[in-house]
Amino acid sequence: MPALKDVVDLLHTWYPPATADGWDAVGLVLGDLAAPVSKVMLAVDPTEVVAQEAAAWGADLLVVHHPLFLKPVHGFTTATPKGRTAATLSRAGCALLAAHTNADQAVGGVSESMALALGLTDLEPLLPAPAAPLDKLTVFAPVDSAEQVRDALAAAGAGELGDYEGASFTTAGEGRFRPMPGADPTIGEVGRSEVVEEVSIQVVLPRGRRTAVVRALLAAHPYEEPAYDVVEIADPGTASTGTGRVGTVGPMTLRAFAERVRDALPATAQGVRVGGDPDREVRRVALCGGAGDFLLDRVRGCDVDVYVTSDLRHHPASEFLEHGGPALVDVAHWAAEWTWLPVLERRLAGALGGTVSTRVSTTSTDPWSFRV
Repeated sequence: MPALKDVVDLLHTWYPPATADGWDAVGLVLGDLAAPVSKVMLAVDPTEVVAQEAAAWGADLLVVHHPLFLKPVHGFTTATPKGRTAATLSRAGCALLAAHTNADQAVGGVSESMALALGLTDLEPLLPAPAAPLDKLTVFAPVDSAEQVRDALAAAGAGELGDYEGASFTTAGEGRFRPMPGADPTIGEVGRSEVVEEVSIQVVLPRGRRTAVVRALLAAHPYEEPAYDVVEIADPGTASTGTGRVGTVGPMTLRAFAERVRDALPATAQGVRVGGDPDREVRRVALCGGAGDFLLDRVRGCDVDVYVTSDLRHHPASEFLEHGGPALVDVAHWAAEWTWLPVLERRLAGALGGTVSTRVSTTSTDPWSFRV
């Protein structure tokens, strides 16, 4: 039976808290890291009724998508719904962990789970996550000093590419210079032009290590004034993680696609709202689990036929459709994000084997109960 810390570490490996948006509040909220975990329940919202369900089932850990405390608090009591949720879980000895925007962007996360539930293939992020910022440094050194320069660069953190270290590229050439009065040349004489066999050494480095790498270069280089340059590498936008997803479906009408969405998601009072010609053809689909109107401008510039998301407001949706681009499908926020829970359940079962029982909450926390 794993300890709570083991399960938390596993979840944080899949959904790293560092990838959450800066305003978000993710990670472990309640719990004793040393306590054993035999039952894990999964839900979208940490509401009081969900906490009661977890307590009644005897859950040791409740994993939710939405944070219980998104803004800082100085205390929580049973005078508030959030306080009662926390108290219910605490009394039952049930820990609470939230994976929010870090789970939105991840492989195997919310948007990807929703895309798979809708039958999309050839998935890629709608907005790729930014790659770690990198620089490329090029330095020119005499041939007999190249190895010490390469070693110094590697020791300072340059040349690490994935599972490789000490990576560099070297080309041979000629260095030309003429020392002027006041110089103290390692090679040559003041006032006399020199031609030296040199090599160009190129390495990639994390941008945060730029100063340390340049200082190491200057300390190791034999020249009084070594020639080098540092270039920032552009992000190619090829990350497999990121916000939303884009994928393909077999050609169908917008009406037929909307019906597929309706059938794939849990039923809600809202149902599925559609903006666009019901007979237009749909092949390429963009989506974002949860509220996604902040991506409307990006979607409008994409080669997609429809955008599926939640919580679309009147004016942004109306103006988006006036451009004559993709159609819109608006679904209930809770229903869209619920599609992640079965995926996470299977992932936990696969990773933890028979040591932990899992359960997807049967409680709908969609705020709308009926329509007239």
